[in-house]
Amino acid sequence: MSKIRVGLFGIGLKAYWEQFDGLEKRLKEYVDQVAERLNLYSAETINVGLVDTPELAFAAGDRFKAEDVDIIFLYVTTYALSSTVLPVVRKAKVPVIILNLTPLSRIDYTSFNQLNNRTTMTGEWLAFCSACPVPEIANVFKRSKIPFYQITGMLEGDGHVWDEVEQWIDAARVKRTMYYNRLGVMGNYYNGMLDIYTDLTLQCAVFGGHIEIIEVDHLSAMREAVTDEQTNEKLREINTWFDVQPDCPEDELVRAAKTAVALDQLVETYQLGSLAYYHRGVGNAANENTMTSVILGNSLLTGHNVPVAGEYEIKNAQAMKIMDSFGAGGSFTEYYAMDYEDDVVLMGHDGPCHPRIAEGKIKVKPLQVYHGKVGNGLSVEMSVSHGPVTLFSVVETGDGSLFFLVAEGESVAGPILEIGNTNSRYKFQIGARNFVEAWNQQGPAHHCAIGKGRLASRLKKLGDILGLQTVQVC
Repeated sequence: MSKIRVGLFGIGLKAYWEQFDGLEKRLKEYVDQVAERLNLYSAETINVGLVDTPELAFAAGDRFKAEDVDIIFLYVTTYALSSTVLPVVRKAKVPVIILNLTPLSRIDYTSFNQLNNRTTMTGEWLAFCSACPVPEIANVFKRSKIPFYQITGMLEGDGHVWDEVEQWIDAARVKRTMYYNRLGVMGNYYNGMLDIYTDLTLQCAVFGGHIEIIEVDHLSAMREAVTDEQTNEKLREINTWFDVQPDCPEDELVRAAKTAVALDQLVETYQLGSLAYYHRGVGNAANENTMTSVILGNSLLTGHNVPVAGEYEIKNAQAMKIMDSFGAGGSFTEYYAMDYEDDVVLMGHDGPCHPRIAEGKIKVKPLQVYHGKVGNGLSVEMSVSHGPVTLFSVVETGDGSLFFLVAEGESVAGPILEIGNTNSRYKFQIGARNFVEAWNQQGPAHHCAIGKGRLASRLKKLGDILGLQTVQVC
């Protein structure tokens, strides 16, 4: 379900083929060249070739619809009529990217003007005429209320073009991942955090997927059935992934390992791709034992592409899944404090982390109290790997819609609070003070997802595909 299907068609004008010898063959080869590049991005390419009549346009639309393509690349090879475009896109009803690609950086004017045959010259000119029909196509798309996006450049030797193509394919892949994702929600909201409440129907309407509401009792029951052999195997995994500190009691490690085994089974039972959880409890010993020992198991799940958000933060579970699907991680975080001397924002959170984006090995430490929460147990302490990072939030508005909020910055070295939680130092081009004010001005919830790399462009493309506005503050 995660492998996407990419539709490709080129356009031309049939009347040209008899007039200009070799032009049709040349343009078809250009389309095939694009198809070869698309196949490099782990996508299944449905190439319908050169569409040069309305009849072929209707057939291409039917083919793309039947093949369930996720995105269409329209390669404008030369001048062509908009009537060969609209039927394709209207029928397929998926995002369309116009490839306005000239074969080379420019026409060789000297050689061109020495051809001494105006028909041959015109045929050569038409092979470089990709920009000509784009305004016509754009006009028709606008009047038909069809969103479209453009990549303008060269067919060969243009890194910008293929970087943009790859980003669009990545965005379409993540959209498909979210459409099929099964999000588990277990427990209940952290009482009083009004910003994290969300409309589950809206989440499904925008992203697709399925939301499975899970009882904590089910996880506790699974935990009771965990064997010593399973526990010991999980302990070995914990010691592989984490740097377990000497002051961690053995019984706490065993407790966390048993719960981690049960969490794996829960994910398998419900086929979950992500999870949001929180459970305060009212004295049920089995449930309290379970829910105060989930941090290591949830961190392992997050590292295995099943991101887990605490405090029942469903919107942020979605953001974390998106970031993880882009291969950037997506760790649960929030503001901690400001450091005005170093001009950085301290960010982190209690609860699970994303092991694959850690700076060094993650420490496991015992906490005598989970601040603001019931119980005590083991926790994880990590910083996000130093280098470029992206903060990402799925924001729910007061008018029943969603938008993306994005910021790019740097995870930098320096002192952190060694309190057994995730903790990182982030520097922003606009400065810590301006970043915080700009981010807060958009009214996000206080949680967000942090991932490695510069993801703003990809997230913007995903927002475009989903029909969501993307706001980038830096």
